[in-house]
Amino acid sequence: MLQTVSTILLFALQVLADPPGGSFTPRIVTKGYGNWSEAYEKARAFVCDLTLTEKVNLTTAHGTGVAVGYSFGVIPRKGFRGLAWDDSPTGVRGSDYSSAGAAGLNLAMSWDRELIYLQMMANGAEHKAKGLNGALAPVVGPLGRAPEGGRNFESYSPDPYLSGIAFGESIAGMQAGGTIAVGKHYILYEQEHFREVRETNDFGYSPFNITEPYTVSCDDRTFHELYLWPWYDAVQKGMAGVMCSYNQVNGTQTCQNDHLMNDILKGELGFQGFITSDDGSQHSGIASALAGMDVTGPGETSPNGIDGLGISFWGPNLTLSVLNGSVPEWRLDDMATRIMAAYYYLGQDHDFPDLNFGGGGTYPTFGFIYPNAKLDYQQINFHVDVRDAHADVIRAVGANSITLLKNVNNTLPLKKPRQIAVVGEDAGPSMYGPNGCADRGCNNGTLAMGWGSGSTNFPYLVDPLAAIQARALRDRTEVQYVLNNFFAKTQIDSIVQQATVSLVFVNADSGEGYIEIDNNFGDRKNLTAWGRGDDLIKEVAANCSNTVVVIHAVGPILMEEWIDHPNVTAALFAGLPGQESGNSLVDVLYGDVTPSGKLPWTVGKTREDYGTDVLYAPNAPVPHINFTEGLFIDYRHFDKAGIEPRFEFGFGLSYTTFEYSDLHIEKLSSPAVATPAASYAPQTTFNPQICPSSKLNPSDYTFPSTISSIPNFIYPYLNANVTYTSNAAAPSSSIAPAPAGPQGGPPELYAPLYSISFSLKNTGEVSGQEVSQLYVNLGNGEPIRQLRGFNKTMLAAGVEKTVTIELRMRDLSIWDVVNQEWVDVTTLGTTVELWVGASSRDLKLKGEIAAAGGYYQAAAAKTATATTLATSTV
Repeated sequence: MLQTVSTILLFALQVLADPPGGSFTPRIVTKGYGNWSEAYEKARAFVCDLTLTEKVNLTTAHGTGVAVGYSFGVIPRKGFRGLAWDDSPTGVRGSDYSSAGAAGLNLAMSWDRELIYLQMMANGAEHKAKGLNGALAPVVGPLGRAPEGGRNFESYSPDPYLSGIAFGESIAGMQAGGTIAVGKHYILYEQEHFREVRETNDFGYSPFNITEPYTVSCDDRTFHELYLWPWYDAVQKGMAGVMCSYNQVNGTQTCQNDHLMNDILKGELGFQGFITSDDGSQHSGIASALAGMDVTGPGETSPNGIDGLGISFWGPNLTLSVLNGSVPEWRLDDMATRIMAAYYYLGQDHDFPDLNFGGGGTYPTFGFIYPNAKLDYQQINFHVDVRDAHADVIRAVGANSITLLKNVNNTLPLKKPRQIAVVGEDAGPSMYGPNGCADRGCNNGTLAMGWGSGSTNFPYLVDPLAAIQARALRDRTEVQYVLNNFFAKTQIDSIVQQATVSLVFVNADSGEGYIEIDNNFGDRKNLTAWGRGDDLIKEVAANCSNTVVVIHAVGPILMEEWIDHPNVTAALFAGLPGQESGNSLVDVLYGDVTPSGKLPWTVGKTREDYGTDVLYAPNAPVPHINFTEGLFIDYRHFDKAGIEPRFEFGFGLSYTTFEYSDLHIEKLSSPAVATPAASYAPQTTFNPQICPSSKLNPSDYTFPSTISSIPNFIYPYLNANVTYTSNAAAPSSSIAPAPAGPQGGPPELYAPLYSISFSLKNTGEVSGQEVSQLYVNLGNGEPIRQLRGFNKTMLAAGVEKTVTIELRMRDLSIWDVVNQEWVDVTTLGTTVELWVGASSRDLKLKGEIAAAGGYYQAAAAKTATATTLATSTV
């Protein structure tokens, strides 16, 4: 039947009206599982009292409000102010009087569950205090497939276990602070090159201009065991939001990929929150709604890629799609319910602050509420100080993540040296100030944060030179410095020749793809230190027999030109420590904090050692990246290929020493033969309806005459005549929707099967923390070793303690691609080898878990190398 309705379709009407190909399998949550049940009850009651356009308004964000991120969902009739989200994982992006925390890289380098939780709880509390319902953070995609990946520093580690623990603790901490954590980027988003057509073509890759974002091919086993692994942890911890990524997977945009969003995330993992697009990652209207996307953010979309024009794939187009049956009304109800369930799950219906800042990072007190239309000029920034005592946590993360790579003859800690020479631009302040370049899009002065949307404004930045001078004043140490990497050889030689110790600072930067620095288009173009860093180190070392190298970098750098120089007596990797950078460094340099950081990736000797790379030149109009390396990235590849790294995964020295002994393996329970996926299989009898059906009378959804239209603002209403076919069959109408499975996947996966305990003794002269690491070999084509547990233990000098690490069924399982289930390898007749040690190659103890669940114990290794480990059967 033909009817006439109103719409503000200004573009792409044909694209939106044509049903997308393929079938769709939505996963509907009619009642919340576990601790989500009350939130879903409230959300259903709220959503079922809304009109069709009010529901659409909840799903369509817009970037024209005062928040830097997305604002949406105002419902005046209900007294609902709407929701607001903002970046970033390091702090409240674009605000003042808020903190600038350490990067995800440093959280991983700390290997400290409590510190990860505490910094992200502080981050969440600051977002809430600014009136933001959600934070577009934390980040676990990219995982770190290629070491040059531009946004690797926002994430944690290419090891899925370490990333999963850090991601889960980050989610839990941020939401404990009162803010919805929107984990990103889902999924297989591993580089910046070619993520967007507009961005790529603007940077001039001609004649290779691309037509679509890059697509990834990845086998199912690698997908589950590597890239999906950390998302299990996040969902199991109650993650309330997910952001789908820019890339395509197997030729389908992730934000309209039914298998990834419906089958995997909402089905297999039992995710109960909402999925939002990234800024510009939505490429369809109907298809993205049916495939499982719940929010379009920031909402604006146009054919030429310019945001902010008041045009959206959703908004009025979604209203039309429900009216003509292309999108079932129960799918819209599910979208709105998921959004509101997250709101209630975080308790944001009680005593939540009003949004109190805006202005895009320039801190104006007054501005337009609707800047694109230049309307409603009023106070938009109330300059609320939300920092509390969070600097203490940031400083602790910085100090406890610093990784000591070399320390000849106890060069460190410093012992009130008579004269210090400080060399390198990275030691001092930027000539432009800490926030002088938008989104930290330059490399000038000390590096404490990468660039892009993962950045935030510094309230202050303690540079290393300032902190060293403050300590030197107390110790009556003389400090000389040169902060020029290029034209100061004479001055550098002069000061380092006189110095008791010379501290030389180098860095390497990267970030998001919309910013280019020195032909680094987000991704790094190489793995060398920036600004003549290698030459600078060699120049200092040639003139000072006691040279200490400090590295601030987004990831591993090549060190072969100088690391073995006899005058380089110590080296530290400090990562991206945030606002307390200098203070946290001085804490370690002087021994107030004993270094305990460990590398979350491998430092190779050459670029080629890594085996994986960024695709730098398009190989097709739609660039194709094939993850042919499978499970073998980073240390897994080094082990398989027999490549000797410069510093292995998990490596880090201390000012003290530790001794491992007395490995004991205790069986706690028997493994399941296989964990069935039946809990998230389609159910033909499932009723998807959440709310009573609305009256789908088109005249009820035209633009109200009582509202004055704001130019370039997205409304859910229809206001221009167009003819459409009512009750059109949605592509998924013949597919029975299914409920989500248990939160975080089948609960059997988290059942502890074995307790691994051992003695750890501090055999040195100072207190310190040791990160004990548990590795396993699961056979069946798996990596030679993979991390499956760790514990960070503080011990006073001479103290011994029993450390325990549990192995869950998940830790001993591989993904069965045929039966689509996790299988404990011991049930396949595989004997599992396990090791405990200080890094992936410094292995102290060895044991085995026998096939079918038997086990035996092992004695201490006679040496610290894997090849000479001695075992004994019990």
